[in-house]
Amino acid sequence: MKIFCFHQNQPLSRTLFYFSLSLIGLALILCMAIASVNAQAKLTEQSKVSIYGIGSVRAGMTIAEAYSAAGTPLIKGNSGGERYGCFYYKPQGGPEGVSFMVRNGKIATVGISNQRITTVSGAKIGDTEQRIYSLYPGQIQVTKTFGMGNALTFIPTSVSDKNYRLIFETDKEGFVRSFRSGQLPEVEFIEGCS
Repeated sequence: MKIFCFHQNQPLSRTLFYFSLSLIGLALILCMAIASVNAQAKLTEQSKVSIYGIGSVRAGMTIAEAYSAAGTPLIKGNSGGERYGCFYYKPQGGPEGVSFMVRNGKIATVGISNQRITTVSGAKIGDTEQRIYSLYPGQIQVTKTFGMGNALTFIPTSVSDKNYRLIFETDKEGFVRSFRSGQLPEVEFIEGCS
Protein backbone atom coordinates (compact mmCIF):
# COMPACT_ATOMS: atom_id res chain seq x y z
CA MET A 1 0.00 0.00 0.00
CA LYS A 2 1.43 3.41 -1.02
CA ILE A 3 0.96 6.64 0.93
CA PHE A 4 0.21 9.66 -1.20
CA CYS A 5 0.70 13.32 -0.37
CA PHE A 6 0.10 16.60 -2.27
CA HIS A 7 -0.29 14.92 -5.66
CA GLN A 8 -2.17 11.71 -6.13
CA ASN A 9 0.57 10.12 -8.27
CA GLN A 10 3.59 11.22 -6.19
CA PRO A 11 4.68 9.08 -3.25
CA LEU A 12 5.48 10.77 0.09
CA SER A 13 9.19 9.88 -0.04
CA ARG A 14 9.68 11.68 -3.37
CA THR A 15 7.78 14.72 -2.06
CA LEU A 16 9.96 14.83 1.06
CA PHE A 17 13.09 14.52 -1.09
CA TYR A 18 12.14 17.54 -3.25
CA PHE A 19 11.02 19.48 -0.19
CA SER A 20 14.40 18.80 1.48
CA LEU A 21 16.25 19.93 -1.65
CA SER A 22 14.21 23.12 -1.64
CA LEU A 23 15.09 23.80 2.01
CA ILE A 24 18.79 23.17 1.34
CA GLY A 25 18.66 25.56 -1.62
CA LEU A 26 17.01 28.26 0.47
CA ALA A 27 19.59 27.78 3.23
CA LEU A 28 22.43 28.16 0.70
CA ILE A 29 20.88 31.32 -0.73
CA LEU A 30 20.50 32.75 2.79
CA CYS A 31 24.14 31.91 3.65
CA MET A 32 25.38 33.60 0.45
CA ALA A 33 23.28 36.69 1.19
CA ILE A 34 24.68 36.92 4.73
CA ALA A 35 28.25 36.47 3.45
CA SER A 36 27.65 39.20 0.87
CA VAL A 37 26.34 41.61 3.52
CA ASN A 38 29.31 40.82 5.79
CA ALA A 39 31.76 41.38 2.92
CA GLN A 40 30.17 44.75 2.18
CA ALA A 41 30.25 45.76 5.86
CA LYS A 42 33.93 44.85 6.39
CA LEU A 43 36.08 47.89 6.89
CA THR A 44 38.40 48.42 3.89
CA GLU A 45 40.16 51.24 2.07
CA GLN A 46 37.00 51.55 -0.04
CA SER A 47 34.91 52.36 3.04
CA LYS A 48 33.74 55.97 2.91
CA VAL A 49 34.04 58.55 5.68
CA SER A 50 30.98 60.59 6.63
CA ILE A 51 30.29 62.95 9.50
CA TYR A 52 29.16 59.89 11.50
CA GLY A 53 32.24 57.67 11.06
CA ILE A 54 33.59 55.30 8.43
CA GLY A 55 31.67 52.61 6.57
CA SER A 56 29.29 50.97 9.00
CA VAL A 57 31.22 52.08 12.11
CA ARG A 58 29.48 55.08 13.67
CA ALA A 59 30.15 57.49 16.52
CA GLY A 60 28.19 56.38 19.58
CA MET A 61 28.81 52.65 19.06
CA THR A 62 30.38 50.56 21.79
CA ILE A 63 33.62 48.73 21.00
CA ALA A 64 31.64 45.47 20.62
CA GLU A 65 29.17 47.12 18.22
CA ALA A 66 32.02 48.68 16.22
CA TYR A 67 33.85 45.33 16.08
CA SER A 68 30.73 43.69 14.69
CA ALA A 69 30.11 46.53 12.21
CA ALA A 70 33.76 46.67 11.07
CA GLY A 71 33.97 42.94 10.51
CA THR A 72 37.32 42.95 12.31
CA PRO A 73 38.54 43.24 15.91
CA LEU A 74 39.59 46.67 17.15
CA ILE A 75 42.92 46.74 18.98
CA LYS A 76 43.58 49.24 21.79
CA GLY A 77 46.69 51.40 21.50
CA ASN A 78 48.30 54.10 23.62
CA SER A 79 46.53 57.44 23.68
CA GLY A 80 48.13 59.60 26.36
CA GLY A 81 44.64 60.22 27.71
CA GLU A 82 44.03 56.95 29.52
CA ARG A 83 43.59 58.70 32.87
CA TYR A 84 40.70 60.63 31.31
CA GLY A 85 39.03 57.50 29.95
CA CYS A 86 40.09 58.29 26.39
CA PHE A 87 41.62 55.56 24.21
CA TYR A 88 42.53 54.91 20.57
CA TYR A 89 41.69 51.72 18.73
CA LYS A 90 42.80 50.51 15.30
CA PRO A 91 41.23 47.81 13.13
CA GLN A 92 43.26 44.61 13.35
CA GLY A 93 44.65 43.76 9.93
CA GLY A 94 43.82 47.18 8.50
CA PRO A 95 43.04 49.26 6.79
CA GLU A 96 46.13 51.18 7.86
CA GLY A 97 45.75 54.83 8.77
CA VAL A 98 42.37 54.45 10.50
CA SER A 99 41.99 55.09 14.22
CA PHE A 100 39.00 55.44 16.51
CA MET A 101 38.92 57.72 19.53
CA VAL A 102 36.90 56.06 22.28
CA ARG A 103 35.58 57.98 25.29
CA ASN A 104 33.39 56.54 28.01
CA GLY A 105 33.39 53.20 26.19
CA LYS A 106 31.95 54.55 22.92
CA ILE A 107 33.36 55.55 19.55
CA ALA A 108 33.65 59.35 19.44
CA THR A 109 35.67 59.99 16.28
CA VAL A 110 37.47 58.32 13.39
CA GLY A 111 40.82 59.69 12.27
CA ILE A 112 42.20 59.12 8.77
CA SER A 113 45.84 59.28 7.65
CA ASN A 114 45.48 56.86 4.71
CA GLN A 115 45.74 58.53 1.28
CA ARG A 116 43.44 55.99 -0.37
CA ILE A 117 40.44 56.51 1.94
CA THR A 118 37.97 59.19 0.86
CA THR A 119 34.92 60.90 2.25
CA VAL A 120 31.48 60.26 0.81
CA SER A 121 31.99 63.42 -1.30
CA GLY A 122 35.41 62.27 -2.53
CA ALA A 123 37.73 64.40 -0.36
CA LYS A 124 41.06 62.80 0.54
CA ILE A 125 44.57 63.43 1.83
CA GLY A 126 46.54 65.49 -0.68
CA ASP A 127 43.54 67.58 -1.77
CA THR A 128 43.95 71.35 -1.82
CA GLU A 129 41.95 73.63 0.42
CA GLN A 130 40.22 74.91 -2.73
CA ARG A 131 39.01 71.39 -3.54
CA ILE A 132 37.57 71.03 -0.03
CA TYR A 133 35.74 74.36 -0.45
CA SER A 134 34.34 73.18 -3.79
CA LEU A 135 33.17 69.81 -2.39
CA TYR A 136 31.43 71.48 0.56
CA PRO A 137 30.38 74.92 -0.73
CA GLY A 138 29.36 77.40 1.95
CA GLN A 139 29.77 74.84 4.75
CA ILE A 140 33.48 75.13 5.60
CA GLN A 141 34.66 77.08 8.64
CA VAL A 142 38.42 77.84 8.66
CA THR A 143 40.52 77.91 11.83
CA LYS A 144 44.27 78.58 11.94
CA THR A 145 46.31 75.84 13.60
CA PHE A 146 49.57 76.44 15.49
CA GLY A 147 51.65 77.43 12.44
CA MET A 148 50.93 74.13 10.70
CA GLY A 149 48.16 75.17 8.35
CA ASN A 150 44.41 75.28 8.76
CA ALA A 151 41.58 73.22 10.15
CA LEU A 152 38.73 73.18 7.61
CA THR A 153 35.56 72.18 9.43
CA PHE A 154 32.53 70.97 7.50
CA ILE A 155 29.42 72.09 9.39
CA PRO A 156 26.23 70.26 8.34
CA THR A 157 23.07 72.29 7.78
CA SER A 158 20.64 69.62 8.97
CA VAL A 159 19.42 70.09 12.54
CA SER A 160 19.59 66.32 13.09
CA ASP A 161 23.34 66.42 12.27
CA LYS A 162 24.21 69.46 14.41
CA ASN A 163 26.40 67.41 16.80
CA TYR A 164 28.68 66.00 14.05
CA ARG A 165 31.62 67.44 12.13
CA LEU A 166 34.17 66.53 9.46
CA ILE A 167 37.52 68.29 9.93
CA PHE A 168 40.37 68.48 7.41
CA GLU A 169 43.82 69.43 8.72
CA THR A 170 46.02 71.10 6.09
CA ASP A 171 49.75 71.79 5.97
CA LYS A 172 51.46 75.15 5.38
CA GLU A 173 51.11 74.71 1.61
CA GLY A 174 47.34 74.21 1.87
CA PHE A 175 47.15 70.45 1.22
CA VAL A 176 45.06 68.07 3.37
CA ARG A 177 47.39 66.00 5.57
CA SER A 178 44.73 64.19 7.65
CA PHE A 179 41.04 64.33 8.44
CA ARG A 180 38.64 63.14 11.09
CA SER A 181 34.93 62.95 11.70
CA GLY A 182 32.59 62.24 14.55
CA GLN A 183 30.65 63.82 17.35
CA LEU A 184 31.08 67.00 19.31
CA PRO A 185 32.97 67.87 21.43
CA GLU A 186 35.60 65.16 20.78
CA VAL A 187 35.94 65.76 17.03
CA GLU A 188 37.15 69.29 17.79
CA PHE A 189 39.84 68.20 20.29
CA ILE A 190 42.98 69.59 18.66
CA GLU A 191 45.32 67.17 20.39
CA GLY A 192 42.98 64.19 20.49
CA CYS A 193 42.99 62.25 23.76
CA SER A 194 46.09 63.92 25.22
